[in-house]
Amino acid sequence: MMKNILATAYAINPYKGSEDGMGWNFVMQIARFNKVIAITRENNKEHIEKYMSENPNELYENIQFRYFDLPYWMRFWKKGGRGAMLYYVMWQRGIVQFIKKQNINFDIAHNLNFHNDWTPSFLYKLKKPMVWGPVGHHPMIPKQYLAPYAKKYLLIDRLTWLIKKYFWKLSFSLKSTVKYADHILCMNHSVPDVLSPKTKYSVTPSVATQDFGWNDAEDLDDKFTLISAGRLVPLKGFDLTIQAFANFYHQLNKFEQEKCQLLIVGSGPEEQLLKDLAVKLKVENQINFINWIERDELMKKFKTSSAFLFPSHEGAGMVVAEALSFGLPVICLDNEGPGQFINSECGFAVKQQEYNKTIVELTNAIQMLHQHPEKRIEMSIAARQRFELMFHWDRRGEQLKNIYSEL
Repeated sequence: MMKNILATAYAINPYKGSEDGMGWNFVMQIARFNKVIAITRENNKEHIEKYMSENPNELYENIQFRYFDLPYWMRFWKKGGRGAMLYYVMWQRGIVQFIKKQNINFDIAHNLNFHNDWTPSFLYKLKKPMVWGPVGHHPMIPKQYLAPYAKKYLLIDRLTWLIKKYFWKLSFSLKSTVKYADHILCMNHSVPDVLSPKTKYSVTPSVATQDFGWNDAEDLDDKFTLISAGRLVPLKGFDLTIQAFANFYHQLNKFEQEKCQLLIVGSGPEEQLLKDLAVKLKVENQINFINWIERDELMKKFKTSSAFLFPSHEGAGMVVAEALSFGLPVICLDNEGPGQFINSECGFAVKQQEYNKTIVELTNAIQMLHQHPEKRIEMSIAARQRFELMFHWDRRGEQLKNIYSEL
């Protein structure tokens, strides 16, 4: 029998990726097996209604959207991403009274996003079974990996980490969230370490993606194309990407060099620094910086690439799921993010260590894929299987169905 799930999702936009796209897809997955009343911000209404009118789906019959924002005088200072975290906490507080006034009939409350494990939810005050997550955090970036960038990034990273530790240790509201949640979805193994939940929890990637189709018949005569995607900020480790590619490239003969390239898809404040690094390492002509493309175009780039190079320091990474869906072996760091979900069958998780040694091991991984095309095919098949097992959106829906049925 279907249950009524009250899902709060601060960010939902079916036209976007990242947090907004995940909010939309989680709601759709809940609706596969249960009724869902989804509450989100008012500024998401136009996009949601437009998408639903353009893309009919029988699952919409199981979904009600309701929209809530705090009064203008409590949010006039918020501009785009500026102040988003503070406003999110205020929004979470205000939504409890909104729900009570709406007299909504529901069985289970689920706080879907933002995906922070250091900002509290207040849905436990509704005194119904509560699911929280997926939640997690970006780990502290090892100091050596911030050395190529302005010193402000180290200061910001350490200050942010202190704020997280403050909430984990001293926030009464966060402790209450953890205490009263009936199930916590943890995006990696570091989450239960910092939250110490006494209730039931599961560790599973927060990211997932749809199936864009896959062709395992790779043409081995084509170019060897490495691809990476994300914002051009220190968190994403694009300096490591460029350094490792340059090391690999300069060890090839001229014929092999002509068949190798690196695509970097994204924009951000460190774009010029990264382009200057490419020039310094004499690979500027072999690296194609693509500032911004539609998501469908990015998927086409994935389809024609050989491997995904992603030495990011973050705690998740939707692009990893997308790369796996196209059967791309993933080269990443062995950290609390992608490194926890990439195994030796579908990619390489390089140990976090001294900066230059990291570059050497990333280079070795690239060389392995380039020099052994038969191994690349094996890893490609395993990558696709990894996607189907762990990163397909349908797996998230089935997981939520099982969690709800137990509450």
